[in-house]
Amino acid sequence: MIPYGRQDVTEADIDAVVEVLRSDFITQGPAVPRFEDAVAAKVGAEHSVAVNSGTSALHVACLALGLGPGDRLWTSPNTFVASANCGRYCRADVDFVDIDPLTWNMDLSELERKLMQAKKDGQLPKVLVPVHFAGQPTDQKEIWELAEEYGFWVIEDASHAIGASRNGEPVGSCRWSDITVFSFHPVKIITTAEGGMALTNDEELAEQMSLFRTHGITREAARLQQMAPGPWYYEQQQLGFNYRMTDIQAALGLSQLPRLEEYVSRRNVLADRYNAAFKDLPLQLPIVLPENRSAYHLYVIRLKLNEIQKTHREVFEELRQKGIGVNLHYMPVHLQPYYRELGFVAGQFPEAERHGDEAMTLPLYPKMMDDEQERVIVAVREITER
Repeated sequence: MIPYGRQDVTEADIDAVVEVLRSDFITQGPAVPRFEDAVAAKVGAEHSVAVNSGTSALHVACLALGLGPGDRLWTSPNTFVASANCGRYCRADVDFVDIDPLTWNMDLSELERKLMQAKKDGQLPKVLVPVHFAGQPTDQKEIWELAEEYGFWVIEDASHAIGASRNGEPVGSCRWSDITVFSFHPVKIITTAEGGMALTNDEELAEQMSLFRTHGITREAARLQQMAPGPWYYEQQQLGFNYRMTDIQAALGLSQLPRLEEYVSRRNVLADRYNAAFKDLPLQLPIVLPENRSAYHLYVIRLKLNEIQKTHREVFEELRQKGIGVNLHYMPVHLQPYYRELGFVAGQFPEAERHGDEAMTLPLYPKMMDDEQERVIVAVREITER
C-alpha cells in the first residue's frame, strides 16, 4: 500500500537523537531552545514556544489570549478537530466560517458577512483560527485588517504550512497574526515524532504560552510575585499543563529543519506532476494562488461524481484495492457527533459539506518514488476517466 503520507528519517536524524540519549539531558535541556530559535529564525518570528503537539500549541495560544467562558472562537469546518477543540478546552463557544470553493481555505467574503451580522448581534468572536489547508496560505493581510476593524485575535493554524509563503513572506512570521501554530507530526513537512510550536512577535504572549506549557510554573526572578528565599524557589502562577517538548524530539527537529526547503520543493514537483496528469479528468484539482507557495502537506482532489458515475465510497475503495492509500481530509468538524450535540446541523456550511462528500487525499511525500507516483496516476485514471 502506498500511504498518503510518510516521514523521512535519515541516519543523521538517528545520530542526532542518539547523541541526546547519551547526554545528560533527554527531556528539558539545550536542544529545545535551540530548536525554538532555529524555527523562529527560519520564518522570521521573534519568539517561539515548543510543545508536545500542534494541539497543545493551539491550546496554550488560546489560553495566552485569555479565551474563556462566554467568549467565542471561529474557525474553518474543513480542518482537523483540534482547530475547534482548542476553544472548547477553554470553555468558549465555537462557530465556523464556510470555505472558499476554489482554495478550500476560509471564505473571506463569508467571514466578513458573518462578522457584520455578529457585530449587530453583539456576538463577535474573541479569537479567529484560519487554517492553511493542505499547505496553502490564507490571505492573512485581509484577515488582519478585519481583526483590527472588529477587534478579535488571530491564531494562524499553519499545522500544514511550514515552508509555505505568501508574496515571498514565510508562513509563521506573524506579521498578520498574533500567534502562528505549526505541527511536527510524522506526516507533516518536518517531524519531531510528535510535537508542535507556537510563534509570536509579542513577548508577553510568548511568556504566557511558556508558562501554560509547564504547569503554570516559573522560576524567572523578574516574574516572581515575592522575593525568592533561595535558589530552589518557584511559583505556580497559572493552572498550566505538562505540554513540554523533550530534547529527544527537538534534536530530531533540528536535524530535519535544514531539509525543509528540499522537502517542500519535492512536494511541489510531485503536485505539479499530478496536476498535469489529471487535468483532463472529471476532478477538481487543488489551486494555488499566484502569490502563494504551498507546502503541499496534502494533495487533495475533489471528485465530480456526476461525471464519474460512481459514489465517493466506490472510488475510495477501488483505489484502496489497487494499493493506493487514499484518505479523506476532512469530514466537516461541525458534523462530528460532539459538535452536533452543541447544536450544529447539516446544511449550515454547505461548501465544507460538499468538500467532505467529494474530497480524496492522494499519496504525496518527499521520498515518494516516480514509479510509485505513476502507479497512483494510472489507478486514478482507470477509475475516474469518463
